Amino acid sequence: MSSFPKRILIVEDNKIDVRLVKDILEAHGYDTLQTGDALEAIDLAVTNLPDLILMDIQLPHMTGMEVTRRLRGDERSRRIPIIAVTALVTQWYKREALDSGCDAYMSKPITMFGLLSTVESFLS
Repeated sequence: MSSFPKRILIVEDNKIDVRLVKDILEAHGYDTLQTGDALEAIDLAVTNLPDLILMDIQLPHMTGMEVTRRLRGDERSRRIPIIAVTALVTQWYKREALDSGCDAYMSKPITMFGLLSTVESFLS
């Protein structure tokens, strides 16, 4: 890793899931930002320009797919890789997430190895 840790925005409204992902990523040298709010996720993304976003699909008030579409429509956040992380594991949701602009799709429950290998594939 470089002298500056890569920053990952975790967009997840389940506090247990946030804690798990945050602890895994920070134990492996990543810096994290977290929110469970869709509009705050957009604000955090465009103001902090993280290196990667982990996006839950089911969020209150707005779906993660809509957040992704908005981020893709903004020049500042257009190129940030976004990984959908969701318990919605049907082919329809996977296709919708990818069509909305997500770069990859991970289903819950996540494993430490699966999370790290997917994150590293975008940040290495």
